[in-house]
Amino acid sequence: MAAKLRVTAVDAGPFTMSKGDLMYGASGTITIPSTVAVIEHADHGLILFDTGINHLVADPDTAETHWGPGLREAYGAQGFTREHAVDAQLGRLGHRTSDIAYVIYSHLHLDHAGGMGYFPDAVHVVQHDELRHAWWPDRWTARGYAYNDIRDTRGFDFLELDGDTDLFLDGSVRVFRTTGHTPGHQGIVLDLDNQGRIAFLGDAAHLQEALEGNVPMTSDWNIEQKLLTYGRIRALARAGVRIFLSHDPDHFAALPHDGAVWD
Repeated sequence: MAAKLRVTAVDAGPFTMSKGDLMYGASGTITIPSTVAVIEHADHGLILFDTGINHLVADPDTAETHWGPGLREAYGAQGFTREHAVDAQLGRLGHRTSDIAYVIYSHLHLDHAGGMGYFPDAVHVVQHDELRHAWWPDRWTARGYAYNDIRDTRGFDFLELDGDTDLFLDGSVRVFRTTGHTPGHQGIVLDLDNQGRIAFLGDAAHLQEALEGNVPMTSDWNIEQKLLTYGRIRALARAGVRIFLSHDPDHFAALPHDGAVWD
């Protein structure tokens, strides 16, 4: 019997940035991935978890227009190339953007929802309050969202959730609410036949080191909620779920990539 789920990962947006931007009080610089999970579901088709950075950011000139002046450099995204973008990554895996049936977003920041516009025919799964906040963010958190990523998506098929959800009512893909970094942050828990349960948790924590030390990020939307979410992550880990954070380099290295697949 074929596995219900098959999963691989791609890096759709490398950054080289101050470690202190990811973990309060840290020093030095760090190069991090932007993890996108590509999930094949036997019954429901191809699913993405997050979409990385928009391909326009690969060019300094179009990045200025798409993200705004100086943000490519401020975020340390100079190493991002056209080949990192999720549409190019899917092509190398033998998929077309039109093959994607569902896109599940951890949140709608520019390094997670940059590829939203590539998938006009998919169902876009997002927490209701995250979608509202992305359209009209608080002033002090607005820089994390790129309006141009979502500007032309008002007519998309959004599945707006409010809390934890067993997406297909079969236990294979569970959406897990993890607020704090943003108002409607969420992760997913996958039940794999041969690998057991794994969780893709986006920016619920930015680095394993921060999670272990209970250290938030300076630009988190709500630090109290972020630290409570750390508790939810620890509960998953205690239940035997393997945790993968989108920007932790060691977590990405441990995932199947470069053609490798878990099922």
